[in-house]
Amino acid sequence: MSEAKPFCISKWEVWEAYKRGKANQGAAGVDEQTIGDFERDLKGNLYKIWNRMSSGSYFPPPVLTVKIPKADGGERKLGIPTVSDRIAQTVVKSRLEPEVDPLFHPDSYGYRPGKSALEAVGQARQRCWRYDWIVDLDIKGFFDNIPQVAACLPGAELTVLEEAAHLSVAELPNRFHDTVAAFLASLKMPASS
Repeated sequence: MSEAKPFCISKWEVWEAYKRGKANQGAAGVDEQTIGDFERDLKGNLYKIWNRMSSGSYFPPPVLTVKIPKADGGERKLGIPTVSDRIAQTVVKSRLEPEVDPLFHPDSYGYRPGKSALEAVGQARQRCWRYDWIVDLDIKGFFDNIPQVAACLPGAELTVLEEAAHLSVAELPNRFHDTVAAFLASLKMPASS
């Protein structure tokens, strides 16, 4: 008896995500598994990711937190996911990005396909000649408040999901996983025999 998976995620999607992850050569996560270690059982590891994602049983492992010194003497936390989780995140990103990117403001340059920090600086330079004022906005602790932001802004969940997929945030609140699960459930395709 053959039972269809509840999420239509192809093995090809997982393979493509692996190839992108390998090209980036990221560091090992909390499991200390490198790309080389992962490749020792490549077929089995990719199958495990595909099987868990397509069956709806995938749950991301903890993220390794590394503190990076800042120029001002402070520290910035950097989250390093496992190799497997980077592949899974890339699969999700490839699904989310085309859906949510059109919702972003044209002046949003962070972590967007085809946009760069250099373009943002160029746009700021042009506007310096047109305006004699500037607004500098930095929302400290933004990711500490994701559930409140998502609840306040209709449709914001998708925007926040897209940003989270790009940033590999180490300390997302557990309540946020419900939002991710709800979005993935909306991708569910009818089972075919």
